[in-house]
Amino acid sequence: MTMTEAPTEFPDPYLPQQGSDDYAVTAYDLSLDYRVAGNKLRATAELTIRVIRDAKALVLDLSGFRVERATIDGRRARVTRSAHKLTLTPSSALAAGSTVQVVVDYSGAPVPRRSPWGMLGWEELSDGALVASQPSGSSTWFPCNDRPDHKSTFRIAVTTDADYRAVANGRRVSADRRGGRLVSVFEQPEPTSTYLATVQVGRYTDVEVDLDGVPGRISHPAALARRARHDLAALPRMMAVFQEWFGPYPFAAFGLVVTEDALEIPLEAQSLAIFGANHMDGQNGSERLVAHELAHQWFGNSVGLRRWSDIWLNEGFACYSEWLWFDAEGVKTVGTSARVFHRGLARQPQDLVLGDPGPASMFDDRVYKRGAVALHAVHLALGDDGFRDLLHRWTARFRFETVTTEDFLILLREAGMADVDGFERTWLRETALPPFPTAP
Repeated sequence: MTMTEAPTEFPDPYLPQQGSDDYAVTAYDLSLDYRVAGNKLRATAELTIRVIRDAKALVLDLSGFRVERATIDGRRARVTRSAHKLTLTPSSALAAGSTVQVVVDYSGAPVPRRSPWGMLGWEELSDGALVASQPSGSSTWFPCNDRPDHKSTFRIAVTTDADYRAVANGRRVSADRRGGRLVSVFEQPEPTSTYLATVQVGRYTDVEVDLDGVPGRISHPAALARRARHDLAALPRMMAVFQEWFGPYPFAAFGLVVTEDALEIPLEAQSLAIFGANHMDGQNGSERLVAHELAHQWFGNSVGLRRWSDIWLNEGFACYSEWLWFDAEGVKTVGTSARVFHRGLARQPQDLVLGDPGPASMFDDRVYKRGAVALHAVHLALGDDGFRDLLHRWTARFRFETVTTEDFLILLREAGMADVDGFERTWLRETALPPFPTAP
């Protein structure tokens, strides 16, 4: 699905309070002025909005903040607030099919949003900030239509104190010092889901690298340079392996940020991955996680989700990519990894439906591992060449769009896989773990 198409279902039952189906945002232009001391953000968000149905008001997702002014096509809009919503009422109703420019000036101290999956969104670090929004935290730093099936372009300008550096999605097109402050501008022209937009702020040093022909930038505190250089030395080779399996890297560049703080898990964003200091131990202790986050650039970011119930399409592919990487490096075969994790899954409760795990279980590790073993069944059914061709067609056909499990099953049928209905029933719709897959 492109950013201009209607969703298959709204609201998403996993996040029924998120987003609107009255309109689609085609472009976000964010100007953020952030002061680390005091965690203070002053910002202007300009949204290009296509009205889908006649609307008396536009309801945006925005958590907290003081809204100083809002306009629609240059005319002042009436502002109504609730905890996580911003309602803008124009002087006259908006007609379906029209395009309007919405500008919101807002300020405050951004804080993460409480959710069933923990605290999400803008988070203070010991000396900086990060954004981790999946699945519902984008409203903690900009007004948006926060749903995965609507993709938009992004321009993000971040002003920080001069001794801090900001990192955001896409290419850094400029970095200028103005009055003792640093203004960094980033452009992400590829359609992006709101939860994959991000800003990172810290005392970072940038290192430019070539990643199998893809421009790369690694940003880290100076004190972590040696460990980051060691643990990320395989990144060019990893990119080469994944481009062979998945097709060309889908974005103009890839960035990786290492924070000074420890993080529980790495974070994914469009064209970016974020790791904590604890993930760079100087001994390649997080190599599989580096592979996992890089793989998300194809699976989850370029090819996105239309609905959260299909999250196995993101996490199963990213997990299987870890196994493909270790196979390519001669550490262990992908079949060995699949068998080890199948045994582990067999010892766990058999109460999860992979194709619709429910919101409470959407980030359950079984979604990741069972999704990966299901893909191993596909790999065995099609063989190496057939599976590689399937992945290339998946990433090419749905580049910058959103998908469902049904789209994947259609592709399996096109690829000539036998008994796709049986695969869907046993691996995606039943709770019982199928036997370990074998080649036909």
